Amino acid sequence: MLKPEVDSLVPHVPFSRRKFVQAALGGTFAAAVLPVSAQTITTDSAGLDAGTVEIRSGDASVPAYRAQPQGKSDLPVVVVIHEIFAVHAHIADVCRRFAKLGYLAVAPDLFSRQGDVSKMPTIQGIVESIVSKVPDREVTEDLDATVAWAIANGGDAKRVGVVGFCWGGRQAWLYAEHNSNVRAAVSWYGMVEGKHDEMTPFNPVDRVSSLQVPVLGFYGAKDTVNPQATLADLRAGLAASDTRAAHESRIVIYDDAGHGFFADYRPSYVKADAEDSWKRAIAWLRKYGVM
Repeated sequence: MLKPEVDSLVPHVPFSRRKFVQAALGGTFAAAVLPVSAQTITTDSAGLDAGTVEIRSGDASVPAYRAQPQGKSDLPVVVVIHEIFAVHAHIADVCRRFAKLGYLAVAPDLFSRQGDVSKMPTIQGIVESIVSKVPDREVTEDLDATVAWAIANGGDAKRVGVVGFCWGGRQAWLYAEHNSNVRAAVSWYGMVEGKHDEMTPFNPVDRVSSLQVPVLGFYGAKDTVNPQATLADLRAGLAASDTRAAHESRIVIYDDAGHGFFADYRPSYVKADAEDSWKRAIAWLRKYGVM
């Protein structure tokens, strides 16, 4: 009996499995956001190594979308944490945008153990069936594994940053409170307050006083997911902290934006604020040596 052809990048994964994952991860938009807007940005992969890899985290293999300049090593690393729609086309595109700037960008599918959200038709269904079952502890472990993978595959251990959007923006805050080896973090409209339960034992505002690395947070004044009162609590926590990272963290609020203003594939997109926040994010990462 012939043995299956094996992927040289992921020796334990047959090509048939890898091709399946590649087709499913980052190649299409989640069903819950269709139809996408005409303004959707598409970044090509010319000059990049881009596609699906698998990251070992504990006893699991976590699929991830990776993009980086071809033939380069010792690259600055940015871990991209997805929204509730997992690693769909928008997150893959964000990875390619970073890669075009010289980064090794990698976005792990942090829902992979709980299921596939790509075909779920509603946001409520995704939250109830998948998101509510993802423990923060597991996310932190997967992000640790992602950072380790990136360093072992062409990334520079001294230049690691993390960015997150919506659900991932919350996780970016939490990870900045966890890993002092990350140099900087950026959160686009990540929730800072919320329920406490077995899956989410604490929220970013609860431990902001012990922030390990500086965070740049982007929020919209019209965002009902993140009321201004919660941002006031966050700012108070930052001000009360005696850590350098907390004092250097910044919150930017866009007056005309709501939740999801960076998501160019959705009606919530605000072009001017999305472009401004991107420029600020790149400058933030460079300021703290992630480039």
